[in-house]
Amino acid sequence: MKKDKKGLSKKHPPDRKIDPILAGEIKSTAKDGELTCAQAFGIAAAKGVTPGEVGFTMDVLGVRISMCQLGLFGYSPVSRILKPAETVDRSLADAIQDALVDDRLPCAASWEIAKKFRMAKIRVASACEALKLKVSACQLGAF
Repeated sequence: MKKDKKGLSKKHPPDRKIDPILAGEIKSTAKDGELTCAQAFGIAAAKGVTPGEVGFTMDVLGVRISMCQLGLFGYSPVSRILKPAETVDRSLADAIQDALVDDRLPCAASWEIAKKFRMAKIRVASACEALKLKVSACQLGAF
């Protein structure tokens, strides 16, 4: 695992402990100290824990999230691959507006919207970019 250069584990209470079985699964799946967003969600589903618990364990282990499914971070050689949509369908814009919390779209809400509209998650984030809205509350705790 990578050394915790950014102090990710320090954002959690020092007395909070990781689940050793979950930690083992993360360690065995991670490559070069990274786990993709999709892999992290897969582990959460397989182990019956929240994505936030996986994110917490990753922080403590110094494992970084890569390839955010919204395209916001974790891509190489550039950090983000997200580009604003050229156009945003009115019904999609309305759904995004209806789901805003403090003028931001929670990550979980973006996933629900993508499911409702049967589209890739990154397309919802792309619409947010075009609408000049930010995504917040990463389900894995990255932001």
